[in-house]
Amino acid sequence: MPKDSSRHRVDLLQGTLDLLILRTLRWGPQHGHGIGVAIRASSHDVLQVDHGSLYPALHRLEKQGWIDAEWKLTENKQRAKYYRLTAAGRRQLQAERTRWSRLTEAIARVLGPA
Repeated sequence: MPKDSSRHRVDLLQGTLDLLILRTLRWGPQHGHGIGVAIRASSHDVLQVDHGSLYPALHRLEKQGWIDAEWKLTENKQRAKYYRLTAAGRRQLQAERTRWSRLTEAIARVLGPA
């Protein structure tokens, strides 16, 4: 049976996308397209971030001081903006991971056995 991957994709809430971007940048600087590819690959193609959501999130995170950006050349010699996690971004990532753990535990309790 052919796999319809679009049926299995999950829409991301803004806060969740921010958390995933910060976590992805923990591995090192990356350009926007690379961030999207990394999120998709690490989620086994369940999460796919479209550019219309990704780039506004990157700009928002940059404005908050959680990431920095600089223009560099990609492996293909094209100019791209590379993003990296700041010290404030590392602290925010830890706070968001703690919040995420509390949220998922609470949801699991609600969905658990009656």
